[in-house]
Amino acid sequence: MAMIIGGIIKFSLVDYPHGLPCAVIFTAGCNLRCPFCHNAQLIDASSVESPLDTEEVIAFLKQRQNLLQAVVFSGGEPLLQSDLIDYIRMVKDLGYKVKLDTNGTMPDKLLSVIDLVDYVAMDIKASPQHYSEACGVNVDLGKIKESVNIIKTRVKDYEFRTTVFKNFFPTDNDFVETGIVLLGNGTKRYYLQQPRLEHVFDSSFPFELFSREELERYKTVLEAWIGEVCLRT
Repeated sequence: MAMIIGGIIKFSLVDYPHGLPCAVIFTAGCNLRCPFCHNAQLIDASSVESPLDTEEVIAFLKQRQNLLQAVVFSGGEPLLQSDLIDYIRMVKDLGYKVKLDTNGTMPDKLLSVIDLVDYVAMDIKASPQHYSEACGVNVDLGKIKESVNIIKTRVKDYEFRTTVFKNFFPTDNDFVETGIVLLGNGTKRYYLQQPRLEHVFDSSFPFELFSREELERYKTVLEAWIGEVCLRT
């Protein structure tokens, strides 16, 4: 198989909802250049020195069927992998639940796998006005909204999440616009995440952080449109 796997967590109790024991597969390659990316070593697939053998990863998952219950595909951006759907099917055939982490920029590819996955976590990178700035490349907001709609209407369970910086949410209205324009009424779950600044893609970026108290206030603002808003540290 052609999938490029840049790393694996062989056992985790925090990466799949409700503490299901899981493995996390990190695919290499991303179409964004977010300055705050904490998996910067996976952005350029060609720079991964020793990608893991895909068949060996499947063999590992076969050996752990009695210990693990789920597999998370993260990245990088997993939807860039041309054979992702085949790999997900192999994992499902082993009896695992599957979670997909995605940036939501490729709704067509998302649609092709959506019925196979049990849980999707999609990153909302910024408010609409600052989206491309946060991503480091020009992003089509129409595709972001399309992915949001696919997830809300087609997937079994999901979350949206934002690693929050004042740079990309400078005013109260930026949170309002995110709730109304990008997510909309009926959104089940949204996490506001406090940043980790170790090993980010662009350490020279002038990151501005929110306090816990500020995020609590914006949590209340967003609850007008979203069923469950949580802070994740």
